[in-house]
Amino acid sequence: MGQNQQVQAPDEELELNSIQDLYKSFIMECPSGSLYLHEFKRMFGVQAGTPESEYMDNIFRAFDMNHDNTMDFIEYVAALNLVLRGKLEDKLRWSFKVFDSDDNGRLDRRELRKIECQSKLNQNLTVDQVCDRIFNEVDVNSDGQITLEEFVEGAQRSTWVQNFLRLDVNPSPWVHKYLCDRKLLSPKDS
Repeated sequence: MGQNQQVQAPDEELELNSIQDLYKSFIMECPSGSLYLHEFKRMFGVQAGTPESEYMDNIFRAFDMNHDNTMDFIEYVAALNLVLRGKLEDKLRWSFKVFDSDDNGRLDRRELRKIECQSKLNQNLTVDQVCDRIFNEVDVNSDGQITLEEFVEGAQRSTWVQNFLRLDVNPSPWVHKYLCDRKLLSPKDS
């Protein structure tokens, strides 16, 4: 047991150093301690009026846990932790929240079309074909709406849906680039 504690201590210390570095970077980007949406987009190099911009709006909203239209450091670290280390189910739950733009607890075809516009993985399928395939694989009760449970269970069951959602479920390339640019993560960790 003592050996396990000794093995874990360096990892925990390394993580503490990483969190301290993240905090320094966060405070440099937003000295007020509150990260606003435009600052969040700027940090990741996302330009207004692009499909990525709307996606970042949804990401920001999903991580603004207290709904004060800012992201504090705790919310920021929670977002990075989920993106970099989260389990598939957690990422799917988070993705559902991001895609559920009207916050009604269900995804409809309009919301799925936005997902398709952000994905470059299905260039040989039309938006309607992608929506049909997702609904066929995930909408268990065929009611034309996908609940959180249907989304998570369906995506876990379907390799095609997981591959389709890859960019959205795991936006870590943006995060990895951001952290590597600030020397908070080495490229080998990517």
